[in-house]
Amino acid sequence: MSGAALDEPWSALERELAQWAAAGRTATLWWRDDDAVAPSAALDRLLTLGAGRAPVALAVVPEPAGEPLARRLATAPLVRVLQHGWAHRNHRPPDARSAELGADRPLAAVTDELARGRDHLASLFGARFLPVLVPPWNRIDPPVVAALPALGFRGLSCFGPRPAGERATVNTHVDPIAWRAGRGFVGEAKALDALTRHLADRRIGTADADEPTGLLTHHLVHDAALWRFLDRLLERTAAHAAVRWLDARAVFA
Repeated sequence: MSGAALDEPWSALERELAQWAAAGRTATLWWRDDDAVAPSAALDRLLTLGAGRAPVALAVVPEPAGEPLARRLATAPLVRVLQHGWAHRNHRPPDARSAELGADRPLAAVTDELARGRDHLASLFGARFLPVLVPPWNRIDPPVVAALPALGFRGLSCFGPRPAGERATVNTHVDPIAWRAGRGFVGEAKALDALTRHLADRRIGTADADEPTGLLTHHLVHDAALWRFLDRLLERTAAHAAVRWLDARAVFA
């Protein structure tokens, strides 16, 4: 296979960004990384990778999180903290899709956990914490969603294009991990196709143009190929004239 063919997914992204530029528009992106609980070599690598290039919204699991993580993030100015459920614990039967925030439990039990998690993260991270909920496994049932404003949450983030009119929801759209096939990197072609398609859908109006395109990562399970891809993606986009990586404060303003 020729070098040109190998580079085609990147060329397709460049062509899409050129169309945004030609229209006088900026392609807004944001980065959410899930499942943070403690300092680690993988977290250090993530923070180093993003430093000076793109802000990271770190979805932290409240129950196991503690002072060590707070101290580590104190030296990472571009990082914001979102709330990743309560304990990332599945409450569904073995034959059902995993969920922590389902309607199969008493709503009061779910909201009590979320309130405790909110208070814990606010205490640990102060102004770095944004009251935005990231449901474990990106699953949350409607009664829990309806209860979020009363709990003080001002945003929700799952996966896939957001429903029409859901301005408080800002989702992610590009997941580069093959969860059902060994948890390795899906490959540049698939990852870039998802990114390019969502940008194109926004540009032509078949997706919400105001929802920034979201990259979803999980630093604890990245393989070497995924780390290389992320480095290359940031290298190509961070200084691109038609791209702006958004801080989560702007995403959930």
